Amino acid sequence: MKLRSLKELGALRDALAAAQREAAQREARLRLQHARLERERLQLARADSQHHQLFAQAVGPVTPLLPHGRADLRRQPPLPHARQRELDEQAALHEAMSDEVDVESLLLTDDGLSFRRPGISVDVLTRLRRGHWAIQRQLDLHGLRREEARTAVSGFLREAHQQGLRCLRVIHGKGHGSPGREPVLRPKVHRWLAQRREVIAFAQASGPQGGAGALIVLLAPSGRQPNGQPGRQPINGVVKPEDAPPPP
Repeated sequence: MKLRSLKELGALRDALAAAQREAAQREARLRLQHARLERERLQLARADSQHHQLFAQAVGPVTPLLPHGRADLRRQPPLPHARQRELDEQAALHEAMSDEVDVESLLLTDDGLSFRRPGISVDVLTRLRRGHWAIQRQLDLHGLRREEARTAVSGFLREAHQQGLRCLRVIHGKGHGSPGREPVLRPKVHRWLAQRREVIAFAQASGPQGGAGALIVLLAPSGRQPNGQPGRQPINGVVKPEDAPPPP
């Protein structure tokens, strides 16, 4: 660079001095930042060392495993599936609700097919036929095949009994859509209900409640009310008429 005057030389000197001061300030800031980062690193190292010491004191002496140089290719085992329990439940279901059991002799035919266990008075059946108790839940079997209907009835009774329900309606249909217009499910539902311990009585529904296409079913007390409160228990396995669900 060619200087034309002493004035230009002075300006150049001032610019160089300013650049040197700026460089010195920048270097000082970098040193301070480096010192701060170093302090933070040392603090983290000390904290990490303290954590290792605490862990070692809590765990005790540890012997590291020797590297074997092999990859672990074991697959995650599948979750256990209780297949045998399912088979046992299905077998128990078919045993408890068989189509081969003859319950025709147990059905009363004085005023529509009905059923009651020993210790249940005829008055209970009369109240069932007349719709004395409110129906708390119902199951419609229309469109189901035999095995589907059997499973549905079993689950329906089990859940209702566990929830403390007492008066149910099972709609099996009148058989108008069956070959020969003969009911297919109705006699089977009679057999299934009569074999369930939860069922203490059932009767053909009145006209407004379904007539010949439905049954009104009374369950034994389960020890729980529908609201989850404890209920009355049968005495010596016998349910008295007054233990039946209250009228609506």
